[in-house]
Amino acid sequence: MPATPTARIIDPSITLAPLPGAGQLNPPDGSHVDVLIIGSGAGGGTLARHLAGSGLKVLVLERGDWLPQEPQNWSAEAVFQQGRYVSADTWHDKHGKAFQPGSHYMVGGATKMYGAAHFRLREADFGELIHHDGISPAWPLPYDVFEPYYQRAEELFHVHAQQGEDPTEPRRTAPYPHPPIAHEPRMQKLVDDLRAAGLRPFHAPSGVMLDEANLPFSRCRKCNRCDGFPCLVHAKGDADVVGIRPALADANVSLLTRAHVQRLLTDASGGRVTAVELLRDGEPMRFSADVVVVSCGAANSARLLLMSANDRHPAGLANGSGQVGRNYMFHNSKALVALAHEPNTTVFQKTVSINDWYLGSEAFPYPMGNIQMTGKTSGTIMKGYAPLETFLMPGWSMDQIAEHALDFWLSSEDLPDPENRITVNKEGAITLSYTPNNQTASAKLEHNLRGLLDSLYLKNHLVERQIYVKSSMAIAAVGHQAGTCRFGTDPTTSVLDLDCKAHELDNLYVVDTSFFPSIGAVNPSLTAIANALRVGDHLIARLQG
Repeated sequence: MPATPTARIIDPSITLAPLPGAGQLNPPDGSHVDVLIIGSGAGGGTLARHLAGSGLKVLVLERGDWLPQEPQNWSAEAVFQQGRYVSADTWHDKHGKAFQPGSHYMVGGATKMYGAAHFRLREADFGELIHHDGISPAWPLPYDVFEPYYQRAEELFHVHAQQGEDPTEPRRTAPYPHPPIAHEPRMQKLVDDLRAAGLRPFHAPSGVMLDEANLPFSRCRKCNRCDGFPCLVHAKGDADVVGIRPALADANVSLLTRAHVQRLLTDASGGRVTAVELLRDGEPMRFSADVVVVSCGAANSARLLLMSANDRHPAGLANGSGQVGRNYMFHNSKALVALAHEPNTTVFQKTVSINDWYLGSEAFPYPMGNIQMTGKTSGTIMKGYAPLETFLMPGWSMDQIAEHALDFWLSSEDLPDPENRITVNKEGAITLSYTPNNQTASAKLEHNLRGLLDSLYLKNHLVERQIYVKSSMAIAAVGHQAGTCRFGTDPTTSVLDLDCKAHELDNLYVVDTSFFPSIGAVNPSLTAIANALRVGDHLIARLQG
Protein backbone atom coordinates (compact mmCIF):
# COMPACT_ATOMS: atom_id res chain seq x y z
CA MET A 1 0.00 0.00 0.00
CA PRO A 2 1.24 3.50 -0.72
CA ALA A 3 2.35 5.43 2.31
CA THR A 4 -0.11 7.92 3.68
CA PRO A 5 1.24 11.38 2.93
CA THR A 6 2.30 13.31 6.00
CA ALA A 7 0.33 16.50 6.52
CA ARG A 8 2.44 19.66 6.37
CA ILE A 9 2.38 21.45 9.70
CA ILE A 10 2.03 25.21 9.26
CA ASP A 11 3.53 27.26 12.06
CA PRO A 12 1.10 29.72 13.60
CA SER A 13 1.71 33.30 12.63
CA ILE A 14 3.20 35.55 15.28
CA THR A 15 1.38 38.53 13.78
CA LEU A 16 -2.27 39.45 13.34
CA ALA A 17 -1.64 40.70 9.80
CA PRO A 18 1.22 40.50 7.33
CA LEU A 19 4.13 42.67 8.43
CA PRO A 20 4.38 45.78 6.26
CA GLY A 21 7.67 46.68 4.65
CA ALA A 22 9.82 49.21 6.47
CA GLY A 23 9.18 51.78 3.76
CA GLN A 24 5.43 51.50 4.25
CA LEU A 25 5.75 52.90 7.76
CA ASN A 26 8.35 55.53 6.91
CA PRO A 27 7.43 57.19 3.60
CA PRO A 28 10.02 59.76 2.55
CA ASP A 29 9.33 63.45 2.90
CA GLY A 30 8.04 64.95 -0.32
CA SER A 31 6.41 61.75 -1.60
CA HIS A 32 3.53 61.92 -4.06
CA VAL A 33 0.73 59.33 -4.02
CA ASP A 34 -2.57 58.74 -5.74
CA VAL A 35 -4.69 59.09 -2.60
CA LEU A 36 -3.61 60.70 0.66
CA ILE A 37 -5.93 60.07 3.62
CA ILE A 38 -5.70 62.21 6.75
CA GLY A 39 -7.00 60.13 9.67
CA SER A 40 -7.33 56.38 10.21
CA GLY A 41 -10.68 56.04 11.98
CA ALA A 42 -14.02 54.70 10.76
CA GLY A 43 -13.84 56.77 7.58
CA GLY A 44 -10.13 56.87 6.79
CA GLY A 45 -9.26 53.37 7.98
CA THR A 46 -12.14 51.85 6.02
CA LEU A 47 -11.27 53.81 2.89
CA ALA A 48 -7.64 52.67 3.06
CA ARG A 49 -8.76 49.03 3.33
CA HIS A 50 -11.14 49.48 0.40
CA LEU A 51 -8.49 51.05 -1.83
CA ALA A 52 -5.91 48.37 -1.00
CA GLY A 53 -5.50 45.98 -3.91
CA SER A 54 -6.79 48.52 -6.43
CA GLY A 55 -3.32 49.35 -7.69
CA LEU A 56 -3.57 52.90 -6.36
CA LYS A 57 -0.74 54.25 -4.22
CA VAL A 58 -2.24 55.27 -0.87
CA LEU A 59 -0.76 57.11 2.10
CA VAL A 60 -2.56 57.40 5.46
CA LEU A 61 -1.45 60.13 7.87
CA GLU A 62 -2.40 59.53 11.51
CA ARG A 63 -1.99 62.18 14.19
CA GLY A 64 -1.54 59.58 16.93
CA ASP A 65 0.49 56.41 17.24
CA TRP A 66 -0.27 52.71 17.53
CA LEU A 67 -2.17 52.09 20.74
CA PRO A 68 0.02 49.78 22.82
CA GLN A 69 -1.27 46.34 23.79
CA GLU A 70 -0.74 46.46 27.54
CA PRO A 71 -2.51 45.38 30.73
CA GLN A 72 -3.93 48.88 31.13
CA ASN A 73 -6.08 48.29 28.03
CA TRP A 74 -8.48 46.41 30.29
CA SER A 75 -7.93 48.36 33.51
CA ALA A 76 -11.07 50.26 34.47
CA GLU A 77 -9.00 52.50 36.73
CA ALA A 78 -6.55 53.38 33.93
CA VAL A 79 -9.24 53.89 31.29
CA PHE A 80 -12.09 55.52 33.21
CA GLN A 81 -10.42 57.21 36.17
CA GLN A 82 -7.01 58.13 34.79
CA GLY A 83 -8.11 58.72 31.18
CA ARG A 84 -5.00 56.93 29.96
CA TYR A 85 -5.97 57.01 26.27
CA VAL A 86 -7.81 60.34 26.13
CA SER A 87 -6.09 63.12 24.21
CA ALA A 88 -4.52 66.06 26.01
CA ASP A 89 -6.52 68.52 23.90
CA THR A 90 -8.13 71.57 25.46
CA TRP A 91 -11.21 73.00 23.78
CA HIS A 92 -13.39 75.90 24.90
CA ASP A 93 -17.15 76.24 25.03
CA LYS A 94 -19.14 79.26 23.84
CA HIS A 95 -18.51 81.00 27.16
CA GLY A 96 -14.74 80.55 26.85
CA LYS A 97 -14.60 77.84 29.52
CA ALA A 98 -11.93 75.23 28.89
CA PHE A 99 -12.73 71.52 28.85
CA GLN A 100 -11.03 68.30 27.83
CA PRO A 101 -12.87 66.52 25.02
CA GLY A 102 -13.11 62.74 25.03
CA SER A 103 -10.98 62.52 21.88
CA HIS A 104 -8.70 59.62 21.01
CA TYR A 105 -5.81 60.04 18.58
CA MET A 106 -4.37 56.68 17.58
CA VAL A 107 -4.33 54.26 14.68
CA GLY A 108 -8.00 53.34 14.29
CA GLY A 109 -9.13 56.64 15.77
CA ALA A 110 -12.18 56.67 18.02
CA THR A 111 -13.10 53.13 16.98
CA LYS A 112 -10.35 51.77 19.25
CA MET A 113 -12.47 52.81 22.23
CA TYR A 114 -16.01 52.51 20.89
CA GLY A 115 -18.52 49.82 21.84
CA ALA A 116 -18.79 48.50 18.25
CA ALA A 117 -22.58 49.05 18.15
CA HIS A 118 -23.30 49.08 14.43
CA PHE A 119 -26.83 50.29 13.65
CA ARG A 120 -28.03 51.41 10.25
CA LEU A 121 -29.84 54.71 10.19
CA ARG A 122 -33.56 54.07 9.79
CA GLU A 123 -35.11 54.65 6.37
CA ALA A 124 -37.13 57.48 7.91
CA ASP A 125 -33.89 59.17 9.00
CA PHE A 126 -33.05 59.76 5.33
CA GLY A 127 -36.23 61.78 4.85
CA GLU A 128 -37.48 64.89 6.60
CA LEU A 129 -38.61 64.10 10.13
CA ILE A 130 -40.79 66.39 12.19
CA HIS A 131 -39.64 66.45 15.81
CA HIS A 132 -41.40 68.04 18.76
CA ASP A 133 -38.79 70.81 18.88
CA GLY A 134 -37.86 71.18 15.21
CA ILE A 135 -37.14 69.49 11.89
CA SER A 136 -34.52 66.94 10.96
CA PRO A 137 -33.79 67.61 7.26
CA ALA A 138 -33.89 65.05 4.48
CA TRP A 139 -30.66 63.65 3.09
CA PRO A 140 -29.86 64.43 -0.56
CA LEU A 141 -29.52 60.70 -1.25
CA PRO A 142 -32.09 58.05 -0.23
CA TYR A 143 -31.53 55.00 1.93
CA ASP A 144 -31.47 52.75 -1.14
CA VAL A 145 -28.15 54.26 -2.25
CA PHE A 146 -26.53 53.36 1.07
CA GLU A 147 -28.14 49.93 1.55
CA PRO A 148 -25.61 47.82 -0.39
CA TYR A 149 -22.77 49.65 1.35
CA TYR A 150 -24.36 49.01 4.75
CA GLN A 151 -24.31 45.32 3.87
CA ARG A 152 -20.63 45.45 2.92
CA ALA A 153 -19.85 47.45 6.06
CA GLU A 154 -21.52 44.83 8.26
CA GLU A 155 -19.50 42.10 6.59
CA LEU A 156 -16.22 43.99 6.90
CA PHE A 157 -16.74 44.87 10.58
CA HIS A 158 -18.06 41.43 11.66
CA VAL A 159 -21.55 42.56 12.72
CA HIS A 160 -23.71 40.06 14.64
CA ALA A 161 -27.49 40.51 14.83
CA GLN A 162 -30.81 38.94 13.85
CA GLN A 163 -32.82 40.18 10.90
CA GLY A 164 -36.53 40.81 11.51
CA GLU A 165 -36.48 41.56 15.25
CA ASP A 166 -36.08 45.35 15.26
CA PRO A 167 -39.50 47.01 14.77
CA THR A 168 -37.86 49.92 12.91
CA GLU A 169 -35.39 47.84 10.90
CA PRO A 170 -34.81 49.28 7.43
CA ARG A 171 -35.10 47.10 4.34
CA ARG A 172 -32.21 44.70 3.82
CA THR A 173 -30.99 42.83 0.74
CA ALA A 174 -29.38 40.08 2.83
CA PRO A 175 -29.32 38.81 6.42
CA TYR A 176 -26.67 39.89 8.89
CA PRO A 177 -23.32 38.22 8.16
CA HIS A 178 -23.11 36.67 11.64
CA PRO A 179 -25.70 35.27 14.06
CA PRO A 180 -26.82 37.37 17.03
CA ILE A 181 -24.80 37.26 20.21
CA ALA A 182 -26.63 35.12 22.75
CA HIS A 183 -28.23 36.81 25.74
CA GLU A 184 -26.84 35.80 29.12
CA PRO A 185 -29.49 34.75 31.70
CA ARG A 186 -30.09 38.19 33.23
CA MET A 187 -30.33 39.82 29.81
CA GLN A 188 -32.70 37.09 28.63
CA LYS A 189 -34.88 37.80 31.68
CA LEU A 190 -34.86 41.50 30.81
CA VAL A 191 -35.89 40.64 27.24
CA ASP A 192 -38.69 38.40 28.50
CA ASP A 193 -39.89 41.12 30.88
CA LEU A 194 -39.84 43.75 28.13
CA ARG A 195 -41.78 41.50 25.78
CA ALA A 196 -44.33 40.76 28.50
CA ALA A 197 -44.79 44.53 28.81
CA GLY A 198 -45.58 44.76 25.09
CA LEU A 199 -42.21 45.92 23.75
CA ARG A 200 -40.12 44.33 21.01
CA PRO A 201 -36.51 44.25 22.23
CA PHE A 202 -33.97 42.91 19.76
CA HIS A 203 -30.40 41.72 19.61
CA ALA A 204 -28.16 44.78 19.37
CA PRO A 205 -25.88 44.69 16.31
CA SER A 206 -22.31 44.23 17.57
CA GLY A 207 -19.10 44.20 15.56
CA VAL A 208 -16.85 41.66 17.26
CA MET A 209 -14.84 38.69 16.01
CA LEU A 210 -16.87 36.15 17.93
CA ASP A 211 -17.68 32.52 17.15
CA GLU A 212 -19.91 31.31 19.98
CA ALA A 213 -20.27 27.90 18.33
CA ASN A 214 -16.51 27.38 18.61
CA LEU A 215 -15.42 29.50 21.56
CA PRO A 216 -12.04 27.76 22.03
CA PHE A 217 -11.14 29.00 18.54
CA SER A 218 -12.86 32.40 18.75
CA ARG A 219 -10.71 35.50 18.89
CA CYS A 220 -13.37 37.34 20.93
CA ARG A 221 -13.79 35.95 24.44
CA LYS A 222 -17.12 37.72 25.06
CA CYS A 223 -15.62 39.60 28.00
CA ASN A 224 -16.82 42.77 29.71
CA ARG A 225 -14.09 45.00 28.26
CA CYS A 226 -15.66 45.89 24.90
CA ASP A 227 -17.44 49.18 25.60
CA GLY A 228 -15.11 52.10 26.28
CA PHE A 229 -11.96 49.97 26.40
CA PRO A 230 -9.45 49.14 23.67
CA CYS A 231 -9.46 45.42 22.94
CA LEU A 232 -6.29 43.82 24.27
CA VAL A 233 -6.62 40.79 21.97
CA HIS A 234 -7.69 42.71 18.82
CA ALA A 235 -11.07 40.99 18.70
CA LYS A 236 -13.19 44.12 18.27
CA GLY A 237 -14.07 45.19 14.75
CA ASP A 238 -12.29 48.53 14.75
CA ALA A 239 -10.69 50.56 11.97
CA ASP A 240 -7.20 49.53 13.04
CA VAL A 241 -7.75 45.77 13.13
CA VAL A 242 -10.08 45.40 10.12
CA GLY A 243 -9.01 48.52 8.23
CA ILE A 244 -5.42 49.70 8.50
CA ARG A 245 -3.60 46.44 9.30
CA PRO A 246 -5.12 44.46 6.41
CA ALA A 247 -4.61 47.46 4.09
CA LEU A 248 -0.89 47.39 4.85
CA ALA A 249 -0.71 43.90 3.33
CA ASP A 250 -0.70 45.82 0.04
CA ALA A 251 2.76 47.27 -0.61
CA ASN A 252 1.09 50.27 -2.28
CA VAL A 253 -0.40 51.36 1.07
CA SER A 254 1.70 53.34 3.55
CA LEU A 255 1.01 54.74 7.01
CA LEU A 256 2.79 57.56 8.82
CA THR A 257 1.98 57.87 12.52
CA ARG A 258 2.54 60.87 14.78
CA ALA A 259 1.79 62.98 11.69
CA HIS A 260 -0.10 66.08 12.85
CA VAL A 261 -1.33 67.82 9.69
CA GLN A 262 -1.17 71.60 10.00
CA ARG A 263 -2.68 72.86 6.75
CA LEU A 264 -3.56 72.08 3.16
CA LEU A 265 -1.98 74.18 0.39
CA THR A 266 -3.65 74.90 -2.95
CA ASP A 267 -2.55 76.03 -6.38
CA ALA A 268 -2.81 79.69 -7.39
CA SER A 269 -6.38 79.25 -8.59
CA GLY A 270 -7.48 77.70 -5.31
CA GLY A 271 -9.06 74.84 -7.21
CA ARG A 272 -6.74 71.97 -6.20
CA VAL A 273 -4.88 70.90 -3.09
CA THR A 274 -1.20 70.73 -4.03
CA ALA A 275 0.43 69.82 -0.72
CA VAL A 276 -0.24 68.64 2.81
CA GLU A 277 1.98 70.14 5.51
CA LEU A 278 2.49 68.35 8.82
CA LEU A 279 4.67 68.12 11.87
CA ARG A 280 6.09 64.77 12.92
CA ASP A 281 7.80 64.80 16.29
CA GLY A 282 8.20 68.54 15.79
CA GLU A 283 9.83 68.24 12.37
CA PRO A 284 8.04 69.63 9.29
CA MET A 285 7.15 67.31 6.40
CA ARG A 286 5.19 67.73 3.20
CA PHE A 287 3.34 65.28 0.94
CA SER A 288 1.20 65.60 -2.18
CA ALA A 289 -1.43 63.51 -3.93
CA ASP A 290 -3.79 63.41 -6.87
CA VAL A 291 -6.63 63.19 -4.32
CA VAL A 292 -6.58 64.34 -0.70
CA VAL A 293 -9.14 62.90 1.73
CA VAL A 294 -9.75 64.57 5.09
CA SER A 295 -11.01 62.12 7.70
CA CYS A 296 -10.11 63.63 11.06
CA GLY A 297 -13.52 63.49 12.75
CA ALA A 298 -16.17 66.18 12.47
CA ALA A 299 -14.48 68.70 14.75
CA ASN A 300 -10.90 68.28 13.54
CA SER A 301 -11.84 68.01 9.86
CA ALA A 302 -13.57 71.38 10.16
CA ARG A 303 -10.57 72.71 12.08
CA LEU A 304 -8.14 71.66 9.34
CA LEU A 305 -10.22 73.29 6.58
CA LEU A 306 -10.54 76.49 8.57
CA MET A 307 -6.80 76.54 9.34
CA SER A 308 -6.06 76.15 5.64
CA ALA A 309 -7.50 79.56 4.67
CA ASN A 310 -5.66 81.40 1.90
CA ASP A 311 -6.22 84.28 -0.49
CA ARG A 312 -8.60 82.23 -2.63
CA HIS A 313 -10.38 80.77 0.38
CA PRO A 314 -10.19 83.54 3.02
CA ALA A 315 -12.85 81.99 5.27
CA GLY A 316 -11.26 78.54 5.15
CA LEU A 317 -10.78 75.89 2.52
CA ALA A 318 -14.03 74.79 0.84
CA ASN A 319 -15.92 77.35 2.92
CA GLY A 320 -17.44 79.63 0.32
CA SER A 321 -20.85 78.67 1.71
CA GLY A 322 -19.81 79.60 5.24
CA GLN A 323 -20.97 76.13 6.35
CA VAL A 324 -17.64 74.59 7.41
CA GLY A 325 -17.84 73.91 11.13
CA ARG A 326 -21.57 74.58 11.36
CA ASN A 327 -24.40 72.17 12.27
CA TYR A 328 -22.29 70.23 14.79
CA MET A 329 -24.27 67.32 16.27
CA PHE A 330 -23.39 64.61 18.77
CA HIS A 331 -26.68 63.16 20.13
CA ASN A 332 -28.62 63.84 23.28
CA SER A 333 -27.23 60.88 25.22
CA LYS A 334 -27.65 59.64 28.77
CA ALA A 335 -26.11 56.71 30.56
CA LEU A 336 -28.62 55.46 33.12
CA VAL A 337 -28.12 52.82 35.79
CA ALA A 338 -31.12 50.82 37.01
CA LEU A 339 -30.60 49.14 40.37
CA ALA A 340 -32.60 45.94 40.45
CA HIS A 341 -33.29 43.67 43.43
CA GLU A 342 -31.57 40.63 41.99
CA PRO A 343 -27.84 40.62 41.13
CA ASN A 344 -26.82 41.09 37.53
CA THR A 345 -24.10 38.54 36.80
CA THR A 346 -23.95 39.36 33.10
CA VAL A 347 -20.47 39.62 31.61
CA PHE A 348 -21.19 40.75 28.01
CA GLN A 349 -24.20 43.01 28.53
CA LYS A 350 -24.37 44.71 25.11
CA THR A 351 -26.90 42.34 23.55
CA VAL A 352 -30.22 44.15 24.06
CA SER A 353 -31.68 47.19 22.33
CA ILE A 354 -35.10 48.88 22.20
CA ASN A 355 -36.47 50.95 19.31
CA ASP A 356 -40.19 50.88 20.13
CA TRP A 357 -40.15 54.63 20.76
CA TYR A 358 -37.63 55.54 18.06
CA LEU A 359 -40.22 57.21 15.83
CA GLY A 360 -42.74 58.06 18.54
CA SER A 361 -45.78 56.59 20.26
CA GLU A 362 -49.50 57.25 20.50
CA ALA A 363 -48.93 59.39 23.57
CA PHE A 364 -46.04 61.33 21.97
CA PRO A 365 -46.17 61.16 18.15
CA TYR A 366 -42.65 62.48 17.62
CA PRO A 367 -39.30 60.64 17.37
CA MET A 368 -37.74 59.87 20.74
CA GLY A 369 -34.73 57.66 20.09
CA ASN A 370 -32.85 54.45 20.79
CA ILE A 371 -32.14 52.52 23.98
CA GLN A 372 -29.33 49.99 24.26
CA MET A 373 -27.27 48.38 26.97
CA THR A 374 -23.77 49.63 27.74
CA GLY A 375 -20.91 47.44 28.82
CA LYS A 376 -21.39 46.02 32.31
CA THR A 377 -20.42 48.61 34.88
CA SER A 378 -18.26 48.16 37.96
CA GLY A 379 -17.53 50.23 41.04
CA THR A 380 -14.31 51.48 39.46
CA ILE A 381 -16.10 52.48 36.24
CA MET A 382 -18.84 54.25 38.16
CA LYS A 383 -16.23 56.22 40.09
CA GLY A 384 -14.71 57.23 36.77
CA TYR A 385 -18.04 58.32 35.28
CA ALA A 386 -19.10 60.32 38.33
CA PRO A 387 -16.01 61.16 40.39
CA LEU A 388 -17.62 63.96 42.39
CA GLU A 389 -20.77 62.05 43.29
CA THR A 390 -18.83 58.94 44.35
CA PHE A 391 -15.83 60.61 45.99
CA LEU A 392 -16.86 59.73 49.55
CA MET A 393 -18.09 56.25 48.71
CA PRO A 394 -15.71 53.37 49.52
CA GLY A 395 -14.89 51.04 46.67
CA TRP A 396 -16.71 48.09 48.19
CA SER A 397 -20.04 49.95 48.32
CA MET A 398 -19.76 50.98 44.67
CA ASP A 399 -18.96 47.41 43.71
CA GLN A 400 -22.01 46.18 45.59
CA ILE A 401 -24.19 48.73 43.81
CA ALA A 402 -22.71 47.72 40.45
CA GLU A 403 -23.52 44.06 41.12
CA HIS A 404 -27.22 44.96 40.96
CA ALA A 405 -27.00 47.42 38.07
CA LEU A 406 -28.61 47.26 34.65
CA ASP A 407 -26.80 49.78 32.50
CA PHE A 408 -28.70 51.60 29.74
CA TRP A 409 -27.62 54.08 27.08
CA LEU A 410 -30.31 56.44 25.74
CA SER A 411 -29.76 58.41 22.52
CA SER A 412 -32.07 61.02 21.06
CA GLU A 413 -31.43 63.10 17.97
CA ASP A 414 -30.06 66.59 18.32
CA LEU A 415 -31.10 68.71 15.37
CA PRO A 416 -28.69 70.52 13.04
CA ASP A 417 -28.34 74.16 14.02
CA PRO A 418 -25.93 76.46 12.14
CA GLU A 419 -25.08 78.19 15.41
CA ASN A 420 -23.84 74.93 16.90
CA ARG A 421 -20.42 75.12 15.39
CA ILE A 422 -16.66 74.65 15.45
CA THR A 423 -14.44 77.72 15.18
CA VAL A 424 -10.68 78.12 15.60
CA ASN A 425 -8.34 80.91 16.58
CA LYS A 426 -5.11 81.68 14.73
CA GLU A 427 -3.26 79.04 16.78
CA GLY A 428 -5.82 76.43 15.80
CA ALA A 429 -7.46 76.08 19.22
CA ILE A 430 -11.02 74.80 18.91
CA THR A 431 -14.07 76.54 20.31
CA LEU A 432 -17.20 74.38 20.31
CA SER A 433 -20.25 76.61 20.58
CA TYR A 434 -23.20 74.38 21.35
CA THR A 435 -26.69 74.95 22.68
CA PRO A 436 -28.74 71.79 23.36
CA ASN A 437 -31.95 71.30 21.43
CA ASN A 438 -34.73 68.72 21.05
CA GLN A 439 -34.62 68.15 24.79
CA THR A 440 -38.29 67.22 24.99
CA ALA A 441 -37.71 64.01 23.03
CA SER A 442 -34.80 63.07 25.27
CA ALA A 443 -36.86 63.67 28.41
CA LYS A 444 -39.78 61.63 27.01
CA LEU A 445 -37.52 58.70 26.19
CA GLU A 446 -36.07 58.69 29.70
CA HIS A 447 -39.58 59.03 31.18
CA ASN A 448 -40.78 56.02 29.20
CA LEU A 449 -37.87 53.86 30.31
CA ARG A 450 -38.23 54.92 33.94
CA GLY A 451 -41.94 54.17 33.90
CA LEU A 452 -41.42 50.80 32.26
CA LEU A 453 -38.75 49.68 34.73
CA ASP A 454 -40.75 50.93 37.68
CA SER A 455 -43.71 48.84 36.54
CA LEU A 456 -41.49 45.80 35.98
CA TYR A 457 -39.42 45.97 39.14
CA LEU A 458 -41.59 48.06 41.49
CA LYS A 459 -38.82 50.39 42.57
CA ASN A 460 -37.70 53.89 41.70
CA HIS A 461 -34.23 52.76 40.85
CA LEU A 462 -32.91 54.74 37.91
CA VAL A 463 -29.83 56.88 38.51
CA GLU A 464 -28.26 59.11 35.86
CA ARG A 465 -24.49 59.06 35.63
CA GLN A 466 -21.97 61.35 34.00
CA ILE A 467 -20.95 60.54 30.45
CA TYR A 468 -17.21 61.24 30.28
CA VAL A 469 -14.33 61.01 32.68
CA LYS A 470 -13.00 64.22 34.29
CA SER A 471 -15.79 66.41 32.95
CA SER A 472 -19.43 66.98 33.73
CA MET A 473 -19.89 68.95 30.49
CA ALA A 474 -22.11 67.22 27.97
CA ILE A 475 -20.20 68.66 25.03
CA ALA A 476 -17.06 66.81 26.15
CA ALA A 477 -18.72 63.62 24.88
CA VAL A 478 -17.48 63.80 21.30
CA GLY A 479 -17.72 60.12 20.35
CA HIS A 480 -20.78 60.64 18.12
CA GLN A 481 -19.77 64.00 16.59
CA ALA A 482 -21.10 64.74 13.11
CA GLY A 483 -22.29 67.35 10.67
CA THR A 484 -19.64 70.06 10.22
CA CYS A 485 -19.17 69.60 6.43
CA ARG A 486 -22.58 68.52 5.26
CA PHE A 487 -23.03 67.16 1.76
CA GLY A 488 -25.66 68.30 -0.72
CA THR A 489 -26.41 69.51 -4.22
CA ASP A 490 -26.44 73.26 -3.49
CA PRO A 491 -22.97 74.81 -3.01
CA THR A 492 -24.51 77.75 -1.14
CA THR A 493 -25.87 75.54 1.66
CA SER A 494 -23.43 72.62 1.75
CA VAL A 495 -19.68 72.00 1.77
CA LEU A 496 -19.49 68.72 -0.17
CA ASP A 497 -21.17 67.32 -3.27
CA LEU A 498 -22.90 63.93 -3.32
CA ASP A 499 -19.55 62.12 -3.69
CA CYS A 500 -18.25 63.97 -0.62
CA LYS A 501 -15.92 66.09 -2.79
CA ALA A 502 -15.63 69.74 -1.81
CA HIS A 503 -17.75 71.85 -4.14
CA GLU A 504 -14.92 74.34 -4.60
CA LEU A 505 -11.91 72.03 -5.05
CA ASP A 506 -11.43 69.32 -7.63
CA ASN A 507 -9.35 66.90 -5.55
CA LEU A 508 -10.44 67.42 -1.93
CA TYR A 509 -12.82 64.98 -0.21
CA VAL A 510 -14.10 64.67 3.36
CA VAL A 511 -14.90 61.12 4.40
CA ASP A 512 -16.02 60.89 8.02
CA THR A 513 -19.19 61.82 9.92
CA SER A 514 -18.72 65.47 8.91
CA PHE A 515 -20.87 64.87 5.81
CA PHE A 516 -24.05 64.02 7.81
CA PRO A 517 -26.98 66.45 7.19
CA SER A 518 -28.68 64.93 10.27
CA ILE A 519 -27.58 62.34 12.79
CA GLY A 520 -30.62 60.18 13.60
CA ALA A 521 -30.63 58.58 17.04
CA VAL A 522 -28.36 55.57 16.57
CA ASN A 523 -24.58 55.25 16.63
CA PRO A 524 -23.10 56.91 13.51
CA SER A 525 -20.17 54.52 12.98
CA LEU A 526 -21.77 52.10 10.50
CA THR A 527 -23.02 54.95 8.32
CA ALA A 528 -19.53 56.47 8.27
CA ILE A 529 -18.08 53.08 7.29
CA ALA A 530 -20.70 52.50 4.59
CA ASN A 531 -20.10 55.96 3.15
CA ALA A 532 -16.34 55.39 3.07
CA LEU A 533 -16.96 52.27 0.96
CA ARG A 534 -19.29 54.27 -1.31
CA VAL A 535 -16.76 57.06 -1.81
CA GLY A 536 -14.05 54.45 -2.27
CA ASP A 537 -15.90 53.03 -5.26
CA HIS A 538 -16.15 56.54 -6.69
CA LEU A 539 -12.42 57.20 -6.21
CA ILE A 540 -11.40 53.92 -7.84
CA ALA A 541 -13.60 54.70 -10.84
CA ARG A 542 -12.27 58.27 -11.02
CA LEU A 543 -8.59 57.41 -10.75
CA GLN A 544 -8.63 54.24 -12.83
CA GLY A 545 -11.15 55.34 -15.43
